[in-house]
Amino acid sequence: MKSLMKLNPRDSVAVALRPIQAGEPLEVDGVKLESAQEIPQGHKIALTAIPPGDMVIKYGYPIGHAVSAIAPGDWVHTHNLRTNLDGEEEYEYQPDLHPISYPNRGLTFEGYRRANGKAGIRNDLYIVPTVGCVNGVAELILQEFKAVHPDLGPFDNVTILKHPYGCSQLGDDHRQTRSILLDAVHHPNAGGVLVFGLGCENNIVTEFRELLGDYDESRVKFLVAQEVGDEVEAGMALLEELYEAASLDKREPIPLSELNVGLKCGGSDGFSGITANPLLGAFSDFLISQGGSTILTEVPEMFGAERMLMARAESREVFESITSLINDFKQYFMSYGEPVYENPSPGNKAGGISTLEDKSLGCTQKAGTAPVVDVLQYGEKLRKKGLSLLQAPGNDLVASSALAAADCQLVLFTTGRGTPFGSFVPTVKIATNHDLYNKKKHWMDFNAGSLLDRPMQEVLEEFIAYLIQVASGQQTRNEQNDVRELAIFKTGVTL
Repeated sequence: MKSLMKLNPRDSVAVALRPIQAGEPLEVDGVKLESAQEIPQGHKIALTAIPPGDMVIKYGYPIGHAVSAIAPGDWVHTHNLRTNLDGEEEYEYQPDLHPISYPNRGLTFEGYRRANGKAGIRNDLYIVPTVGCVNGVAELILQEFKAVHPDLGPFDNVTILKHPYGCSQLGDDHRQTRSILLDAVHHPNAGGVLVFGLGCENNIVTEFRELLGDYDESRVKFLVAQEVGDEVEAGMALLEELYEAASLDKREPIPLSELNVGLKCGGSDGFSGITANPLLGAFSDFLISQGGSTILTEVPEMFGAERMLMARAESREVFESITSLINDFKQYFMSYGEPVYENPSPGNKAGGISTLEDKSLGCTQKAGTAPVVDVLQYGEKLRKKGLSLLQAPGNDLVASSALAAADCQLVLFTTGRGTPFGSFVPTVKIATNHDLYNKKKHWMDFNAGSLLDRPMQEVLEEFIAYLIQVASGQQTRNEQNDVRELAIFKTGVTL
């Protein structure tokens, strides 16, 4: 394997593909140099002299500026590199749109056709608490259900969408909690839903039911604990009704065009922008070429790369929406007195990411090259085929939950550090490097580190085949480990 990789001809740094020793002779793209220090795997090495104040270029774009003189062979990281980001900016619409070249192959997956026409990739049973007070009782109901139905019958998974909210919330927080829970009830992966309330919460069940609009009454049931004598017995009776309603559900061939996929990364490292994120970008372009949809979120991890996304807006209206998405989220940071560049995390830095621009330029590669067709606010569901952007923070659990709530049937999650978590929909964990994949096979689903040794098209074909298997019922690691979670964005006062 090569020692260094230069990602763009304009770059002034290269990425170490293995640990580099001090004084080691190196060569990349015809440039010969000697490492001045030990350089960890995934970190950056200077290819040219970079004076103080000059831009450091990676991916062909600035990732910050030098704060001290950097010589060829120097380790480039947080000690000599600083971000260029600071507050809101003004943008101009300069479209740069490119057609996607993949032909339509007429592929299908084996999924569930719902009464409203939507397609699910799981037949899951959800217990949706309207308030965190009933989480514990929901566990008791679930325990009894599993005792009676240890194989779950027609259901693939049974999940309590636990959260601590639903009461003592005001304004946006109350609306956001309610929106995400409503989205979950309507999710196409749900073969049955029990909405479970206490009876005195802000998010009261009668109002929640009205806000649901049209729903399949055989697949959505309601329980208010304070209105029954034995809430466990009553809950179990309703789950039995849902079990009976789902008893004849069968998978059937469904076009790949009906697959909606969330794009997320977390615990990134220096390989994220070289392997796993470009793989997701290639898959996103492929799925969109088949008529499907992908959603990119993590707005703070667009900062520094937002102009690339804006240039791909399919219209001026979409461009204006992206501009608002970016600057509104920056204003959210500043309203709390926080700088917009307070990222990457300690784990990101240990993996070789030095600034938010460095992280964002790698992060946005998950969205491939397709035009951006829509911008969704937090809690909104997918409206248009193609690539959409979604307002949500970078937090792994919150962002993945928002993607699931937007009607993504699965979430693709790249990581260079590793994580055991999963959203309430199948969450495919893609390792950026061999070491992580081999160490944490009980967490990771796919090894994108193979892109260091093999061509993209070959790995992409394997990835497509694997994801069709997942969409057709093959369990992801988070499902095998029974790890499925919900997290809701909170911004305001709690009473």
